[in-house]
Amino acid sequence: MRKVQIGMLLLLLICLCMAVGSFAEEEEEISFVDVTRPPSANPLYAEEEDAVTVKMPTGTVIQQDDGSVLVTITAVGDITIGRNVQYSGKSIFTKELEKQNNDVNFIFRNVKDIFENDSLTIANFEGVLADNYQIPSSKKNNEFLFIAPPEYASVLSDNSVEMVTIENNHTLDFGTDGLRSTAEALEKEGVLWANNEHGAEYTIGGFKILLLAYQTLNQPYTSSELARIVEDRIKQVRNPELGIDEYDIIIVYYHWGNELDYLPRDNQVDLARYTVDPEHGNADLVLGAHSHRINPIEQYKGRYIVYSLANCSFAGNNKPSDMYTFIFQTRFKFKNGKLMQNTFRIIPCRISSRKDYNDFAITPLTEQTNIDTVINTLKAAGSKLTYAVTQYPLEWE
Repeated sequence: MRKVQIGMLLLLLICLCMAVGSFAEEEEEISFVDVTRPPSANPLYAEEEDAVTVKMPTGTVIQQDDGSVLVTITAVGDITIGRNVQYSGKSIFTKELEKQNNDVNFIFRNVKDIFENDSLTIANFEGVLADNYQIPSSKKNNEFLFIAPPEYASVLSDNSVEMVTIENNHTLDFGTDGLRSTAEALEKEGVLWANNEHGAEYTIGGFKILLLAYQTLNQPYTSSELARIVEDRIKQVRNPELGIDEYDIIIVYYHWGNELDYLPRDNQVDLARYTVDPEHGNADLVLGAHSHRINPIEQYKGRYIVYSLANCSFAGNNKPSDMYTFIFQTRFKFKNGKLMQNTFRIIPCRISSRKDYNDFAITPLTEQTNIDTVINTLKAAGSKLTYAVTQYPLEWE
């Protein structure tokens, strides 16, 4: 009898080892290259980890004849306005603002109708909104430290930008006071914001949308650790195994990669695919920014990954070498409360209404040669990605 018990124990141990080995092989399907930099604390609302702010809808949904509903989400890249305190004298943004009768809304004058006619517009706000500032010792040698008056937050609410991320490498340029001032300015204007500890929730047409934001540049974790952090965060609100499904659409916006890159690095690709993989992160959409250059779009397991939306309005340079960008739009189709499909289109743009210099007013392109340049750039870079989309439609299907 004792021999039988020992034999059963040995058999059970062998089965457990095989199971662990099988699980390890599955985890190795996605590998991570660690390119993270030294950490910097981000204590804003740290006592409210996983907090979510909520906003009443300002957009619209489209009711179809077959009873389905289309939720249209617009996404743009980096918004950097105001002045760089590392340079003396009147800033290039202030000079342009004076030409525009001191109406900060000029930066969106050519795209406002696009933002107003969707369900939700999302951007990355890269800078600080504050009247007063102190530069932390760790930032004093930075070439760029952007700041703008808190009232400039109205440019977002006035132009139907409902959500922004403030999780980027300029978030703490003026310390935690600057970060808090930025959050308060956005809240005053009714603009939702998200960072790595604070999500943003938006409900429209009965559909709940959650925005989460993370960066790989200034955090204490590796890319593989971040993948698990995002997965755990999402599973708190969406976990089919436990019957949890609080949101219809979950979006993760990453600030990542290297500046001036037209192609994502391996760690970005692995992180993005893990984030949308239904077996792991299970997000519906991944957006990205930081490189200041357009990057291709992938469709992985039915979900879109937009690796870099480049600049939207960029006050850091009045003559950047590449002023091309695009607006990404996707439509989620729901019927009887169930997601049926999602499609996308892009709107090729220049970050300026002028060709000779950057006037910070993002403008859709009209000349076919310029439109082709954007599309061909995306396709060329995408040829190196396994799941890159092969077509970049300009109109809805």
